[in-house]
Amino acid sequence: MTVRGWCPGALRPMASGDGLVLRIRPHAGRLTAGAVRALADLAQDHGNGLIDLGSRAHLQLRGLTEAALPAAHAVLEGLGLLDPDPEAEARRNILTTPVWTGDETPRLVAALEAALADAPPLPAKFGFAVDTGAAAVLGGASADIRIERAERSLILRADGMAMGVPVTVEDAPHRAVELARWFAAHRGAARRMAGLRPPMEASVPPLTGAPLQPGPGPLGFCVGLPFGRITAALLRDLTGTPVRLTPWRSLLLEGVSNITPREGLITDPADPLLRISACTGTPGCLSASVETRALARELAGRLPEGATLHISGCAKGCAHPAPADLTLTGREGRYDLVIRGKPGDTPILGGLTRRDILRPRFLRDPLAP
Repeated sequence: MTVRGWCPGALRPMASGDGLVLRIRPHAGRLTAGAVRALADLAQDHGNGLIDLGSRAHLQLRGLTEAALPAAHAVLEGLGLLDPDPEAEARRNILTTPVWTGDETPRLVAALEAALADAPPLPAKFGFAVDTGAAAVLGGASADIRIERAERSLILRADGMAMGVPVTVEDAPHRAVELARWFAAHRGAARRMAGLRPPMEASVPPLTGAPLQPGPGPLGFCVGLPFGRITAALLRDLTGTPVRLTPWRSLLLEGVSNITPREGLITDPADPLLRISACTGTPGCLSASVETRALARELAGRLPEGATLHISGCAKGCAHPAPADLTLTGREGRYDLVIRGKPGDTPILGGLTRRDILRPRFLRDPLAP
Protein backbone atom coordinates (compact mmCIF):
# COMPACT_ATOMS: atom_id res chain seq x y z
CA MET A 1 0.00 0.00 0.00
CA THR A 2 2.83 2.45 0.74
CA VAL A 3 4.67 3.84 -2.23
CA ARG A 4 7.61 6.12 -1.53
CA GLY A 5 8.09 8.94 -3.99
CA TRP A 6 4.48 9.26 -5.11
CA CYS A 7 2.26 12.14 -4.07
CA PRO A 8 0.67 10.56 -1.00
CA GLY A 9 -3.05 10.19 -0.46
CA ALA A 10 -5.33 8.73 2.17
CA LEU A 11 -5.69 5.45 0.28
CA ARG A 12 -2.07 5.35 -0.85
CA PRO A 13 0.06 6.82 1.94
CA MET A 14 3.77 7.38 1.56
CA ALA A 15 6.55 6.12 3.82
CA SER A 16 8.71 8.81 5.38
CA GLY A 17 11.32 9.04 8.09
CA ASP A 18 8.70 9.43 10.82
CA GLY A 19 6.19 6.85 9.57
CA LEU A 20 3.44 6.98 6.99
CA VAL A 21 2.20 10.29 5.57
CA LEU A 22 -1.56 10.42 4.93
CA ARG A 23 -2.74 13.26 2.67
CA ILE A 24 -6.34 14.44 3.03
CA ARG A 25 -8.09 16.60 0.43
CA PRO A 26 -11.08 18.39 2.02
CA HIS A 27 -13.94 19.12 -0.38
CA ALA A 28 -13.83 22.78 -1.47
CA GLY A 29 -10.95 23.26 0.99
CA ARG A 30 -13.32 23.50 3.96
CA LEU A 31 -13.78 21.47 7.14
CA THR A 32 -16.59 21.67 9.65
CA ALA A 33 -15.69 22.21 13.30
CA GLY A 34 -16.55 18.57 13.99
CA ALA A 35 -14.28 17.37 11.19
CA VAL A 36 -11.41 19.50 12.52
CA ARG A 37 -11.77 17.91 15.96
CA ALA A 38 -11.99 14.42 14.47
CA LEU A 39 -8.84 14.91 12.38
CA ALA A 40 -6.95 16.34 15.35
CA ASP A 41 -7.96 13.29 17.39
CA LEU A 42 -6.95 11.00 14.52
CA ALA A 43 -3.50 12.62 14.31
CA GLN A 44 -3.03 12.35 18.07
CA ASP A 45 -4.36 8.80 18.51
CA HIS A 46 -2.90 7.13 15.42
CA GLY A 47 -0.06 9.42 14.25
CA ASN A 48 2.68 11.43 15.89
CA GLY A 49 0.44 14.43 16.60
CA LEU A 50 1.87 16.56 13.77
CA ILE A 51 -0.21 17.87 10.87
CA ASP A 52 1.15 19.63 7.79
CA LEU A 53 -0.76 22.01 5.53
CA GLY A 54 0.49 21.78 1.96
CA SER A 55 0.77 24.38 -0.79
CA ARG A 56 -2.38 22.99 -2.42
CA ALA A 57 -4.46 23.39 0.74
CA HIS A 58 -4.41 19.74 1.74
CA LEU A 59 -3.68 18.27 5.16
CA GLN A 60 -1.00 15.67 5.83
CA LEU A 61 -1.13 13.51 8.94
CA ARG A 62 2.29 12.15 9.88
CA GLY A 63 3.72 9.22 11.79
CA LEU A 64 1.02 6.63 11.14
CA THR A 65 1.68 2.89 11.00
CA GLU A 66 0.25 0.22 8.70
CA ALA A 67 -1.71 -1.13 11.64
CA ALA A 68 -3.40 2.25 12.16
CA LEU A 69 -4.67 2.60 8.58
CA PRO A 70 -8.01 0.74 8.99
CA ALA A 71 -8.98 2.96 11.92
CA ALA A 72 -7.83 6.09 10.06
CA HIS A 73 -9.81 5.12 6.96
CA ALA A 74 -12.91 4.50 9.07
CA VAL A 75 -12.69 8.03 10.49
CA LEU A 76 -12.19 9.57 7.04
CA GLU A 77 -15.06 7.52 5.61
CA GLY A 78 -17.33 8.82 8.35
CA LEU A 79 -16.32 12.38 7.52
CA GLY A 80 -16.92 11.94 3.78
CA LEU A 81 -13.21 12.43 3.06
CA LEU A 82 -12.37 8.99 1.65
CA ASP A 83 -12.55 8.41 -2.11
CA PRO A 84 -13.73 5.14 -3.68
CA ASP A 85 -10.23 4.21 -4.89
CA PRO A 86 -6.72 5.70 -5.23
CA GLU A 87 -7.32 6.68 -8.85
CA ALA A 88 -10.39 8.76 -7.99
CA GLU A 89 -8.48 10.31 -5.11
CA ALA A 90 -5.56 11.31 -7.35
CA ARG A 91 -7.90 12.91 -9.92
CA ARG A 92 -9.53 15.06 -7.21
CA ASN A 93 -6.61 17.47 -7.17
CA ILE A 94 -8.60 20.70 -6.86
CA LEU A 95 -7.47 23.90 -5.18
CA THR A 96 -10.37 26.09 -4.02
CA THR A 97 -10.22 29.79 -3.23
CA PRO A 98 -10.66 30.34 0.51
CA VAL A 99 -12.46 33.67 0.00
CA TRP A 100 -15.67 32.49 -1.65
CA THR A 101 -19.11 33.60 -0.53
CA GLY A 102 -22.54 32.17 -1.35
CA ASP A 103 -22.88 28.70 -2.84
CA GLU A 104 -21.52 29.16 -6.37
CA THR A 105 -17.96 28.04 -5.62
CA PRO A 106 -18.88 24.91 -3.60
CA ARG A 107 -21.32 23.92 -6.36
CA LEU A 108 -18.62 24.39 -8.99
CA VAL A 109 -16.16 22.27 -7.03
CA ALA A 110 -18.70 19.48 -6.55
CA ALA A 111 -19.55 19.51 -10.27
CA LEU A 112 -15.86 19.45 -11.21
CA GLU A 113 -15.25 16.51 -8.86
CA ALA A 114 -18.04 14.62 -10.64
CA ALA A 115 -16.80 15.60 -14.11
CA LEU A 116 -13.28 14.37 -13.31
CA ALA A 117 -14.60 10.81 -13.35
CA ASP A 118 -14.27 11.10 -17.15
CA ALA A 119 -10.81 12.69 -17.10
CA PRO A 120 -7.89 10.89 -18.77
CA PRO A 121 -4.84 9.75 -16.79
CA LEU A 122 -2.85 12.84 -15.76
CA PRO A 123 0.54 13.40 -14.10
CA ALA A 124 0.50 13.19 -10.31
CA LYS A 125 0.97 16.92 -9.70
CA PHE A 126 -1.44 18.07 -12.42
CA GLY A 127 -4.25 20.03 -10.80
CA PHE A 128 -7.18 22.39 -11.09
CA ALA A 129 -8.04 25.69 -9.36
CA VAL A 130 -11.54 27.01 -8.72
CA ASP A 131 -10.77 30.67 -8.08
CA THR A 132 -14.26 32.16 -8.12
CA GLY A 133 -14.44 34.50 -5.16
CA ALA A 134 -14.99 38.22 -5.73
CA ALA A 135 -11.58 38.20 -7.48
CA ALA A 136 -9.10 35.50 -8.49
CA VAL A 137 -6.42 35.21 -5.78
CA LEU A 138 -4.73 31.88 -6.57
CA GLY A 139 -2.57 32.99 -9.50
CA GLY A 140 0.64 32.34 -7.56
CA ALA A 141 -0.48 28.88 -6.41
CA SER A 142 0.16 25.69 -8.34
CA ALA A 143 -2.58 24.70 -10.80
CA ASP A 144 -2.72 23.74 -14.47
CA ILE A 145 -6.32 24.51 -15.38
CA ARG A 146 -8.07 27.43 -13.73
CA ILE A 147 -11.71 28.50 -13.44
CA GLU A 148 -11.52 32.14 -12.42
CA ARG A 149 -13.51 35.28 -11.82
CA ALA A 150 -13.36 37.87 -14.60
CA GLU A 151 -15.02 41.28 -14.77
CA ARG A 152 -18.25 40.11 -16.43
CA SER A 153 -18.17 36.32 -16.25
CA LEU A 154 -16.22 33.28 -15.19
CA ILE A 155 -13.34 32.23 -17.42
CA LEU A 156 -11.43 29.04 -18.10
CA ARG A 157 -7.68 29.62 -18.34
CA ALA A 158 -4.77 27.31 -19.06
CA ASP A 159 -1.88 27.98 -16.69
CA GLY A 160 0.82 30.01 -18.42
CA MET A 161 -1.67 31.92 -20.57
CA ALA A 162 -2.58 35.46 -19.56
CA MET A 163 -6.13 35.24 -20.91
CA GLY A 164 -9.01 32.81 -20.63
CA VAL A 165 -12.28 32.03 -22.39
CA PRO A 166 -15.71 32.89 -20.92
CA VAL A 167 -17.58 29.97 -19.33
CA THR A 168 -20.72 29.54 -17.27
CA VAL A 169 -21.18 27.83 -13.93
CA GLU A 170 -22.96 25.02 -15.78
CA ASP A 171 -20.38 24.30 -18.50
CA ALA A 172 -17.11 25.21 -16.73
CA PRO A 173 -16.46 21.77 -15.14
CA HIS A 174 -16.90 19.82 -18.39
CA ARG A 175 -14.88 22.33 -20.40
CA ALA A 176 -12.11 22.04 -17.82
CA VAL A 177 -12.08 18.27 -18.33
CA GLU A 178 -12.03 18.77 -22.11
CA LEU A 179 -8.93 20.94 -21.67
CA ALA A 180 -7.37 18.19 -19.57
CA ARG A 181 -8.06 15.74 -22.42
CA TRP A 182 -6.27 18.09 -24.84
CA PHE A 183 -3.30 18.20 -22.47
CA ALA A 184 -3.18 14.40 -22.18
CA ALA A 185 -3.23 14.05 -25.97
CA HIS A 186 -0.62 16.72 -26.74
CA ARG A 187 1.68 16.94 -23.71
CA GLY A 188 4.49 14.74 -24.98
CA ALA A 189 7.00 14.61 -22.14
CA ALA A 190 5.50 17.65 -20.37
CA ARG A 191 4.07 17.07 -16.91
CA ARG A 192 2.48 20.50 -16.43
CA MET A 193 0.34 22.80 -18.58
CA ALA A 194 2.61 25.87 -18.41
CA GLY A 195 4.55 26.19 -21.64
CA LEU A 196 1.87 24.55 -23.79
CA ARG A 197 -0.60 26.53 -25.87
CA PRO A 198 -3.99 24.87 -26.24
CA PRO A 199 -6.20 26.02 -29.15
CA MET A 200 -8.36 28.44 -27.14
CA GLU A 201 -9.67 31.82 -28.30
CA ALA A 202 -8.56 33.28 -24.99
CA SER A 203 -9.20 37.00 -24.73
CA VAL A 204 -10.50 37.70 -21.21
CA PRO A 205 -8.14 38.39 -18.27
CA PRO A 206 -8.97 37.30 -14.71
CA LEU A 207 -10.01 39.90 -12.18
CA THR A 208 -7.15 39.51 -9.71
CA GLY A 209 -6.89 40.16 -5.98
CA ALA A 210 -4.28 39.76 -3.26
CA PRO A 211 -3.56 36.53 -1.35
CA LEU A 212 -5.07 36.25 2.11
CA GLN A 213 -2.84 37.62 4.87
CA PRO A 214 -2.85 36.73 8.58
CA GLY A 215 -5.26 38.84 10.61
CA PRO A 216 -8.98 39.65 10.75
CA GLY A 217 -11.09 39.95 7.61
CA PRO A 218 -14.70 39.96 6.41
CA LEU A 219 -14.93 36.15 6.44
CA GLY A 220 -13.04 35.46 9.66
CA PHE A 221 -9.56 35.45 11.14
CA CYS A 222 -6.64 34.08 9.11
CA VAL A 223 -3.78 32.45 11.04
CA GLY A 224 -0.51 31.43 9.42
CA LEU A 225 1.27 28.22 10.36
CA PRO A 226 5.09 28.29 10.51
CA PHE A 227 6.23 26.11 7.60
CA GLY A 228 2.65 24.83 7.35
CA ARG A 229 2.86 22.71 10.51
CA ILE A 230 0.47 22.57 13.46
CA THR A 231 0.15 20.18 16.37
CA ALA A 232 -3.01 18.18 16.88
CA ALA A 233 -3.49 19.82 20.29
CA LEU A 234 -3.30 23.34 18.86
CA LEU A 235 -5.62 22.47 15.98
CA ARG A 236 -8.14 21.08 18.46
CA ASP A 237 -7.96 24.34 20.42
CA LEU A 238 -9.02 26.25 17.30
CA THR A 239 -12.21 24.26 16.84
CA GLY A 240 -15.68 25.63 17.36
CA THR A 241 -15.96 27.12 13.89
CA PRO A 242 -15.58 25.81 10.31
CA VAL A 243 -12.07 26.15 8.88
CA ARG A 244 -10.96 26.91 5.33
CA LEU A 245 -7.51 25.82 4.16
CA THR A 246 -5.35 28.11 2.03
CA PRO A 247 -2.39 27.44 -0.30
CA TRP A 248 -0.39 29.99 1.70
CA ARG A 249 -0.11 27.54 4.62
CA SER A 250 -2.70 29.34 6.68
CA LEU A 251 -6.15 28.65 8.07
CA LEU A 252 -9.21 30.89 7.78
CA LEU A 253 -11.34 30.54 10.92
CA GLU A 254 -14.85 31.38 9.74
CA GLY A 255 -16.67 34.07 11.68
CA VAL A 256 -13.81 34.67 14.15
CA SER A 257 -12.94 38.35 14.69
CA ASN A 258 -10.03 38.03 17.09
CA ILE A 259 -7.62 35.40 18.36
CA THR A 260 -5.13 35.31 21.20
CA PRO A 261 -1.56 35.11 19.83
CA ARG A 262 0.19 31.90 20.81
CA GLU A 263 3.19 29.77 19.91
CA GLY A 264 2.62 27.95 16.64
CA LEU A 265 0.40 30.57 15.01
CA ILE A 266 1.34 33.60 12.90
CA THR A 267 -1.05 36.52 13.31
CA ASP A 268 1.23 39.34 12.10
CA PRO A 269 1.33 39.76 8.30
CA ALA A 270 4.86 41.22 8.64
CA ASP A 271 6.29 38.09 10.29
CA PRO A 272 9.38 37.07 8.24
CA LEU A 273 8.47 33.38 8.65
CA LEU A 274 5.75 33.99 6.07
CA ARG A 275 8.50 34.58 3.50
CA ILE A 276 10.34 31.34 4.31
CA SER A 277 9.46 27.91 2.94
CA ALA A 278 11.04 24.83 4.50
CA CYS A 279 10.17 21.17 3.99
CA THR A 280 10.27 18.52 6.71
CA GLY A 281 13.98 17.84 6.16
CA THR A 282 15.87 15.27 8.20
CA PRO A 283 15.03 13.09 9.99
CA GLY A 284 11.37 13.23 8.97
CA CYS A 285 11.92 12.83 5.22
CA LEU A 286 13.81 9.91 3.72
CA SER A 287 14.82 11.98 0.67
CA ALA A 288 16.38 14.82 2.68
CA SER A 289 20.05 14.99 3.61
CA VAL A 290 19.94 18.13 5.79
CA GLU A 291 17.91 19.70 8.58
CA THR A 292 15.70 22.57 7.39
CA ARG A 293 13.28 24.17 9.83
CA ALA A 294 15.52 24.92 12.81
CA LEU A 295 17.92 26.61 10.38
CA ALA A 296 15.01 28.55 8.86
CA ARG A 297 14.02 29.90 12.28
CA GLU A 298 17.58 31.01 12.95
CA LEU A 299 17.70 32.83 9.61
CA ALA A 300 14.26 34.49 9.86
CA GLY A 301 15.49 37.61 11.63
CA ARG A 302 18.31 38.06 9.11
CA LEU A 303 16.22 37.79 5.95
CA PRO A 304 16.39 41.03 3.93
CA GLU A 305 13.15 43.00 3.77
CA GLY A 306 10.84 41.61 1.10
CA ALA A 307 13.13 38.70 0.17
CA THR A 308 11.95 35.08 0.05
CA LEU A 309 13.93 32.07 1.25
CA HIS A 310 13.41 28.37 0.54
CA ILE A 311 15.28 25.67 2.44
CA SER A 312 14.82 22.28 0.80
CA GLY A 313 16.11 18.99 2.15
CA CYS A 314 16.72 17.73 -1.38
CA ALA A 315 16.44 18.87 -5.00
CA LYS A 316 12.74 17.99 -5.31
CA GLY A 317 11.60 21.21 -3.66
CA CYS A 318 8.29 19.88 -2.33
CA ALA A 319 7.66 22.83 0.02
CA HIS A 320 7.88 25.52 -2.67
CA PRO A 321 7.69 24.56 -6.36
CA ALA A 322 8.27 28.13 -7.59
CA PRO A 323 11.56 30.08 -7.59
CA ALA A 324 12.65 31.98 -4.46
CA ASP A 325 15.09 34.85 -4.08
CA LEU A 326 17.38 32.55 -2.09
CA THR A 327 17.20 28.75 -2.10
CA LEU A 328 19.29 26.42 0.05
CA THR A 329 19.23 22.84 -1.23
CA GLY A 330 20.44 19.85 0.75
CA ARG A 331 23.06 17.69 -0.96
CA GLU A 332 25.06 14.97 0.81
CA GLY A 333 24.65 16.60 4.21
CA ARG A 334 25.54 20.13 3.12
CA TYR A 335 23.75 22.99 1.39
CA ASP A 336 23.90 24.45 -2.11
CA LEU A 337 22.81 28.06 -2.70
CA VAL A 338 20.65 29.02 -5.68
CA ILE A 339 19.87 32.66 -6.42
CA ARG A 340 16.40 33.44 -7.81
CA GLY A 341 15.71 29.84 -8.70
CA LYS A 342 14.47 26.43 -7.59
CA PRO A 343 16.22 23.70 -5.57
CA GLY A 344 17.24 21.72 -8.64
CA ASP A 345 18.75 24.70 -10.47
CA THR A 346 22.50 25.26 -10.82
CA PRO A 347 23.87 26.65 -7.53
CA ILE A 348 26.08 29.69 -7.22
CA LEU A 349 27.75 28.15 -4.15
CA GLY A 350 27.99 24.52 -3.05
CA GLY A 351 28.97 22.44 -0.05
CA LEU A 352 27.96 25.04 2.53
CA THR A 353 27.81 24.19 6.23
CA ARG A 354 25.43 25.64 8.81
CA ARG A 355 28.30 27.75 10.08
CA ASP A 356 28.80 29.19 6.59
CA ILE A 357 25.11 30.04 6.26
CA LEU A 358 24.83 31.60 9.72
CA ARG A 359 27.53 34.15 9.00
CA PRO A 360 26.01 37.59 9.81
CA ARG A 361 26.07 38.93 6.22
CA PHE A 362 25.41 35.69 4.36
CA LEU A 363 21.80 36.34 3.31
CA ARG A 364 22.59 39.89 2.18
CA ASP A 365 25.88 39.17 0.43
CA PRO A 366 26.51 35.41 0.18
CA LEU A 367 29.70 35.87 -1.90
CA ALA A 368 31.36 38.08 0.69
CA PRO A 369 34.20 36.40 2.62
